[in-house]
Amino acid sequence: MRKLVTLWFRYVSSQLAQLVATIGVVELIACLLMLWVVRWLSGEVLERESFTFDTAILLWLHQWANPRLDAVMLTLTKLGNPEVVLLITPISLILLWWKGKQKEAKMLTIACLGAVILNQGLKLGFTRPRPVLWHRLISEVTFSFPSGHALGSLVLYGFLAYILALQLPKYSSLIYGLATGLIASIGLSRIYLGVHWPTDILAGYSIGFLWLMICVVMLKLQRERVADLTTEAQK
Repeated sequence: MRKLVTLWFRYVSSQLAQLVATIGVVELIACLLMLWVVRWLSGEVLERESFTFDTAILLWLHQWANPRLDAVMLTLTKLGNPEVVLLITPISLILLWWKGKQKEAKMLTIACLGAVILNQGLKLGFTRPRPVLWHRLISEVTFSFPSGHALGSLVLYGFLAYILALQLPKYSSLIYGLATGLIASIGLSRIYLGVHWPTDILAGYSIGFLWLMICVVMLKLQRERVADLTTEAQK
């Protein structure tokens, strides 16, 4: 028993303390919550269980449909489309590299590639059909779970917001607020247009958040390593 306690404080406890220090208590709690959400949703979808509130939310939103709102939602959903993401990502990479942020550029590449792999792999794994409750304004041919727009937008815009907030700490609240609003609007547009179940959006956000946090932690560890090496070299 004494050996187990010694091993805990020597290895496990120190590693947990470093993890909490790197991520943050609030972020760690959020990650655990997202893990629980993903586990719950995945289990229900694999068992082909239906969520009654999915249909109720879609039908409630659809009663507000009108041509003007249709145009707004179609515009918002395009901000998460592959062609827009493929435009924003290389521009961001070029700007980061030009500003001497090579580590950030590499991590953005990893984050985006990981998001694509996660999205495609999970869609093929769960094979959940998309909702067909009314005539949709746009057509989608891939599976529904999780939402690639929700997952991808959270990773891309969330990572860019994180980098921008580091450069402009005085405006970090505004930056994160705008990014959150944009990401939420994209997810809402997918539900409004009837191409995703609300639980697809929830799963996309949860998985995207977990992957984003992994990428942010890897970037932080790289920075800390460089800072330690710089400090040692100056001694």
